[in-house]
Amino acid sequence: MSYDRALRHLDRHVNLEAKAGRWEGLSLDRIRALTNVMGDPHLAYPVIHVTGTNGKGSTTLMITELLKARGLHVGTYTSPHLERVNERIRLDGEPLDDDAFGLAVNQVAAVESLVDGTLSYFEVLTAAAFGCFAEHAVDVAVVEVGLLGRWDATNVVDAEVAVVTNIGRDHTDGRGDWRRAIAEEKSGIIKPNSTLVLGEISRELRDVFLAEPSAGVFERGVHFDLTANRVAVGGRAAELQGPHGRYDDVFIALHGAHQADNAVIALAATEAFFASALEDDVVREAFAAVKVPGRFEILRRHPLVVLDAAHNPDGALVATETLDEDFGVGRRRLLVFGLLQGRDIGEMLDALGADRADVVIVCEADWPRRIPAEDIAAVAAERGIVVEIVRPIEDAVQRAIALADPDDVVLVTGSNYVIGPARRALLESQAERRSNR
Repeated sequence: MSYDRALRHLDRHVNLEAKAGRWEGLSLDRIRALTNVMGDPHLAYPVIHVTGTNGKGSTTLMITELLKARGLHVGTYTSPHLERVNERIRLDGEPLDDDAFGLAVNQVAAVESLVDGTLSYFEVLTAAAFGCFAEHAVDVAVVEVGLLGRWDATNVVDAEVAVVTNIGRDHTDGRGDWRRAIAEEKSGIIKPNSTLVLGEISRELRDVFLAEPSAGVFERGVHFDLTANRVAVGGRAAELQGPHGRYDDVFIALHGAHQADNAVIALAATEAFFASALEDDVVREAFAAVKVPGRFEILRRHPLVVLDAAHNPDGALVATETLDEDFGVGRRRLLVFGLLQGRDIGEMLDALGADRADVVIVCEADWPRRIPAEDIAAVAAERGIVVEIVRPIEDAVQRAIALADPDDVVLVTGSNYVIGPARRALLESQAERRSNR
């Protein structure tokens, strides 16, 4: 199956990521039936399973780098993608090429008719990833949960290590004891033979996770933690205490204090997998090499253009704090901002410090769940924020750059479906400038 045919095949399935509102009838029956007719490829290798409200994607990629630096052949499954769907399935950190992606989807397409019910886009893609990892005989797979945990299609795996980064407000209406409800869903990835690595979780939620049968528990603040977390040129300088070892003066090639939080969780998960400390050079090599596209990624220097998929209030607040700490509070700021439904516009603008920006340029993602630019602009105007509407994402980024002085900061944020097109346009523009020199 060619790459284009694979994309067309996926598009014939219902894409829950594009649907607004509640998702009814959640079940693992279809994905279990599908993987069963494929020969249960997800049971052919050990799995590290990662969930959490924020940071799970970065943590997943950090674990991948640590395992690679230890010499293992690693499969990685993440979601959503920024530019191309191939990014979701990686072998040793590299996205599948088009031919390999087509083969992986074709492996699933060949047996779909044997499964009762209608499969979703995510179920097909998840099965394709599992089949690909088995085909390539990976030593270990690092699998990021798509949504919550218990009913996520990835939860057919029987993980050796189950990782929970944190609990925050996302994919919820915020009613009742929503934090506990989210914790109960995320705790569903913990299996009796899993070692649980519990990240930054409020104390009142500990019992939710500890009530799940497991093979053991490593808690942040008890068994692992950061002992230092400082700004460094190009990232962070941290001291990490894992369940089995201590690592001083580690450079993490990512911006933001939160990335050191993700790093110590990734370290604990990797130590849990090996049941031992790691070599110092493995830890240093991995964290110096890690790249997380679209997560406080700098794509231009004059002006500074930063891409960050801060798609919920906690993430938006972290983006603002990172700008302040890593790049100073005195620089003029311009925001390029687009948002999907299910978010409180005002809450997001407040978390991003939009009232401190010289201008907010509102764009629209090419996605069914996008919030109309006029709705965002109206809320911004009510707060006294200077706002412009430039719907095409690429044009909105160029408008911000045109308005910015060389020492200013342009932050492009709000949704993965804004970040992806913005990133592609900026990289293409850079390539064009290089070719014209």
